[in-house]
Amino acid sequence: MSKISSHLSYFNLTLTTKFILILFIFNGLLINKAIAQEKFKIVIDAGHGGKDPGRPNPNGILEKNIVLNIALNLGRELKKDGNQVIYTRDKDVFLKLRQRAKIANEADADLFISIHCNAFHDSRVYGSETYVYGLHVSKANFDVALKENEVIFLEDNFEKNYQGFDPNAPESLIGLTLMQEEYLDQSILLASFIQDNFASILKLKNRGVKQSGFWVLHNTYMPSVLIETGFITNPKEGAYLNSSKAQKDIANSIFNAVNKYKTALGIIEKNDISYTPKNDIIYKVQIAASRRKLELKSYNFKGLKELSVKKEGRLYRYFYSLSYDYNEILKKKKTAIAKGYKKSFIVGFKNGKIVNINN
Repeated sequence: MSKISSHLSYFNLTLTTKFILILFIFNGLLINKAIAQEKFKIVIDAGHGGKDPGRPNPNGILEKNIVLNIALNLGRELKKDGNQVIYTRDKDVFLKLRQRAKIANEADADLFISIHCNAFHDSRVYGSETYVYGLHVSKANFDVALKENEVIFLEDNFEKNYQGFDPNAPESLIGLTLMQEEYLDQSILLASFIQDNFASILKLKNRGVKQSGFWVLHNTYMPSVLIETGFITNPKEGAYLNSSKAQKDIANSIFNAVNKYKTALGIIEKNDISYTPKNDIIYKVQIAASRRKLELKSYNFKGLKELSVKKEGRLYRYFYSLSYDYNEILKKKKTAIAKGYKKSFIVGFKNGKIVNINN
């Protein structure tokens, strides 16, 4: 081969290489643009449906209809705000619990919101409460989870599909793998915003943010909450929940809580279609460290609530409250000190690891 032809071959190869590189860069830009345009994705789960009407009550109210209307109202508001919304059901159909979790997981959702109504044998009981997954539960919380999980019995082949899980057995809940642990802080944050809105805007009795072993929360791989909007067994609250006004108002309160949650996480909307995390540090107040494992009950921690624990080796580190706002957690630190925890300090959690803050 002559030197000229050799140089031409090299020249052609160089042009080809440059062309390929340009294609890769162009395709990379397209991929990055597609990623940047991904919407914040929320799965809304209207509980019950079809042959499962929901919690029984003497007032003739169908829980499945109430929660579906709330879910559809919520979805409309979220879509208007640029979010991507996926319903587990948008009509009166029966869904298995594992189907609900599967829909959320396959969608790779950013949030899972399950909507329900509560019921109790004493018709005087009323108020709203929002649950996150967890095993530090009271008997009352366990009973609520037990009732919601009993829908499993309506499914065909439930013994096979749930691999021996018995909704009536406490040991079944305790034996579950804590897949939701990674998302617990975010779930609590959203749940607290929902309950705050219910109390401050709708004037509903705030029964608090609680933890219990709901199967559908345990099996979703993203921040997840289950909302008990109120008691349909209470004549006054049941009539309220059954009204179209309440169903819109409750949906709006949840919508506003989601926006507050996104703001707290530092999610910035760009052209209503993309989002970028601004601050991924969660702040907590460490109030104690011990080799003893204590139940996360307020009476064990001088009346403080919003408790969590992290085990490091043989040591248990106990924390009070959480926030993405450093100024807010400073206030919580003062509360802990006032309660008697004089050596309290603030700890940051980033990427699942503890980061000590100089405070």
